[in-house]
Amino acid sequence: MRQPRTGADAMKHSGIVIIGAGPAGIRAAQTLVAYGLQPCLIDESLRGGGQVYRRQPENFTRSAKALYGFEASKAQAVHSTLDRLQADIDYRPQTLVWNAEAQTLDTLHDGVAAQLPYTQLIVATGATDRILPVPGWTLPGVYSLGAAQIALKFQGCAIGERVVFAGSGPLLYLVAYQYAKAGANVAAVLDSSPLSAQTRALPALLGQPATLAKGLYYRGWLTAHGVPVHQGVHLQSIQGNQRVQSVRWRQGDKDKTLDCDAVAFAHALRSETQLADLLGCAFSWSDLNRAWLPTRDAFGRSSVEGVYLAGDGAGIMGADAAEMAGELAALTLLSDTGHQVDAARSTALQHQLDAIQRFRHGLETAFPFPEDWAANAPDSLTVCRCEEVSAGEIRQTVEQGHWEINRVKAMCRVGMGRCQGRMCAMAATEIVAQASGRDVASVGRLRGQAPIKPIPFGVEVEP
Repeated sequence: MRQPRTGADAMKHSGIVIIGAGPAGIRAAQTLVAYGLQPCLIDESLRGGGQVYRRQPENFTRSAKALYGFEASKAQAVHSTLDRLQADIDYRPQTLVWNAEAQTLDTLHDGVAAQLPYTQLIVATGATDRILPVPGWTLPGVYSLGAAQIALKFQGCAIGERVVFAGSGPLLYLVAYQYAKAGANVAAVLDSSPLSAQTRALPALLGQPATLAKGLYYRGWLTAHGVPVHQGVHLQSIQGNQRVQSVRWRQGDKDKTLDCDAVAFAHALRSETQLADLLGCAFSWSDLNRAWLPTRDAFGRSSVEGVYLAGDGAGIMGADAAEMAGELAALTLLSDTGHQVDAARSTALQHQLDAIQRFRHGLETAFPFPEDWAANAPDSLTVCRCEEVSAGEIRQTVEQGHWEINRVKAMCRVGMGRCQGRMCAMAATEIVAQASGRDVASVGRLRGQAPIKPIPFGVEVEP
């Protein structure tokens, strides 16, 4: 990549906006600056880096090694890149993009609403936890894995004094390791994936040996340091009166209970796709992600002219792939707007992304989706906590003849609350599919609605 030009005189205001200052967004911005353009980089967080490289507040003093472990050098590289770029880009941290229409973004910063026009857009909105609720998940002391990681990285604290980590996916072991390494009391790791699944996945995972070695290290370190790791687990409930007091799970034919005061759980990640939906991007079903995702070609173009997609917001592939996809999307944008770019570099990035995609298939084998979850969800289980909609109410709606997810939403209000279905839509869709006897893809996807994240009443409007 060319070295970025510096100084305001070297820059050309471009009308290009990048949404998300994680690895994909930062690398896209760096690429555009290297070609003499000045993009606007918007991010919700106070400091850029995304979730995986979330940056601690300036007055915190934990070392990069303590915060990011094996990824410390990558995190520092991403952070230093953004620091160098700030003089050459229009960087807007703590800014929420909550709507998009007519080549204009609606934003909110410090209680002030504004509109930002754009000519081209790179959407790098990242991912959040995929939540499959269990009885008791609304108790105080229950967090998603990502939220538990934020507490540790950004606030320097643990979510409890005796923490259980549950669910599935690489993040499960990473966050448990990070907590234990930081000195927190990790009571147990409850993995829904059986060991046999991870053994079957080894041939595919060997395609990325360094990444595989890190995962094996986290798992081995936990065991070596006395943290119980249980696999093939069905988490049955989280119990407590005013807050979490214990978890109950089944392993084989045995029911087990463990005392704890906090639980972090999730089943892998889900892409943040609401903004792409509002932009009018076409979607297609991804068996690999078990989700509807905005379509993009091999170069990062969406179905909407001038809109490009990069990073986990268009499909879960991890931080390394996000950086590559961010650079590739920026190079594609440059080429589409008449700039001479290095075609060999674009081809190399595609090959690298293809290799990571094969590894991703291995991860899905190692950490399979618990397809029996919906059948085992009791009628009393709260699925949509915003509107207090239960699994039984969703099933009753299906019995009345409604099985398309947006119609189900209209009838029982699932996904109609403050989070706009970001937390409950996937779980609700699984229940609708199981109750109606359909596959998950045929149930459809919950359409994005503005605001895609909650905004307060009474905001000021920028003149």
